[in-house]
Amino acid sequence: MSAASASAAFVTHPDCLKHDMGAHHPERPARLSAIEDQLIASGIAQHLTRYEAPLATDEQLARVHPADYVRAIRDAAPQSGTVHLDPDTAMNRWTLQAALRAAGAAVLATDLVLTAKHDAAFCSVRPPGHHACRARPMGFCIFNHVAVAARHALHAHGLERVAIIDFDVHHGNGTEDIFADDPRVLMASTFQHPFYPYCGTDDPAPNMVNVPLAAGTGSSGVRKAVTDAWLPALDGFRPQLVIFSAGFDAHAEDDMAMLRFADADYAWITEQVKAVAQRHAQGRIVSVLEGGYALSALGRSAVQHIRVLGGLN
Repeated sequence: MSAASASAAFVTHPDCLKHDMGAHHPERPARLSAIEDQLIASGIAQHLTRYEAPLATDEQLARVHPADYVRAIRDAAPQSGTVHLDPDTAMNRWTLQAALRAAGAAVLATDLVLTAKHDAAFCSVRPPGHHACRARPMGFCIFNHVAVAARHALHAHGLERVAIIDFDVHHGNGTEDIFADDPRVLMASTFQHPFYPYCGTDDPAPNMVNVPLAAGTGSSGVRKAVTDAWLPALDGFRPQLVIFSAGFDAHAEDDMAMLRFADADYAWITEQVKAVAQRHAQGRIVSVLEGGYALSALGRSAVQHIRVLGGLN
């Protein structure tokens, strides 16, 4: 690591803890606390430079989401109680702020990395984002944070090639919706199939490296997907920035799905992609939290990921 980036950035905000979709909803505030607890227990927390996430601006959101959509989300935000945007996705009085902070975190992380203040940045934020399409919320997601970050890198920093890596157990359909056929963005993903949101396998665009995995796939299967599909495509693309959609719900302990990843797989995947970033992108990586609902597994797996991002092995 360069002297300017002796630690990884860790971007979060207390507003992200206030978004609450109900006592039994799996996407709950305790997810962020679980990550914080494991960072402290592992001794890594002291090596991270913390930043508070700003609110994403309308200009930053407009690179991804139509103004009418952003306005509709603002109008839907309740003053009290809960409003459902779809059966899975709800807003309380704090959700709009949390979603704007989450997108803003991804923008700040991109700025920190592309101005060489840090080589890598992790955004511990919620709600997640990768199911949010251009003009549709779904699957717990309202704004697509990695898409906002990628477009910020392209438009505000003048990059020409950005790679998005998505290892969440669910396919990042929103990210694919936004970037399909955009030659400036390569998206590489693994996901359980057939499984929610039931897409990603029907004639994907040339810039989508989608690897569906059957229920029960474990460490050897995901490592083969990364080695055989992701890495050749990434090296051919030569990204100038790598952005992770970092969902940890493919873990064997997560009963939301049926893949069988282990803690160590998240370190290994991050190592492989970090090597690509070092070859082509000056080591520059932004990572944004997506899924992960088994709290202990989420915290441990995030630590494995962040440890590699920050060179804290």
